[in-house]
Amino acid sequence: MKQETSNAILISIGGVIICLILYACTPSVYTSSKKTKGVDLNKYKTYAWAKPGDPEHASKQDDKLFAGSIVKFSNDELAKKGFTIDEENPDAIFAFDTRVEDKVAYSQAPTVNVGVGFGGPGYYVGGYAPVAGGQMTQTNYQEGMLFIYMYDTKTEQLLWRGWAHEKVTYKTNVSEDIQKAIRDMFMRLPVKHK
Repeated sequence: MKQETSNAILISIGGVIICLILYACTPSVYTSSKKTKGVDLNKYKTYAWAKPGDPEHASKQDDKLFAGSIVKFSNDELAKKGFTIDEENPDAIFAFDTRVEDKVAYSQAPTVNVGVGFGGPGYYVGGYAPVAGGQMTQTNYQEGMLFIYMYDTKTEQLLWRGWAHEKVTYKTNVSEDIQKAIRDMFMRLPVKHK
């Protein structure tokens, strides 16, 4: 009985450790935001989404694929902040942009050294020489990015911007990651209406 309990505890601890390792190895979405200095965001209570007008923006395939999700998730988060949609006379305009860029990362293998040393009272002489390692490795990957901008309707001044980026792999669940990125970005929007 005692042995079975010990085995069960070890299996449970091992399972927790494996889960933590797998969680630590999964790609993460990194978010940040910045408010324009001197702007009082509390006076902005209504908003609308910018309509893409230029042909370059309209042809962006990655925006088209996830535009509906981005707007829906953003509307949900803005409602939690107390904002309301007003397409006729909004206080602020929100716009977004997405990008997928090719990136390169470099890493270097550790160097293995062999050395010889001689010592005695008050002195030490030695030397070493690298014998292996030190090779540079290039890794190509893609990074997905999402940017959300908030503008004043009348002055067209940029009020706030949020951005998120993530290394994209075949395991990436884009819809889930967009939702997480938007939630985290709007948590950083420094306003909460009653």
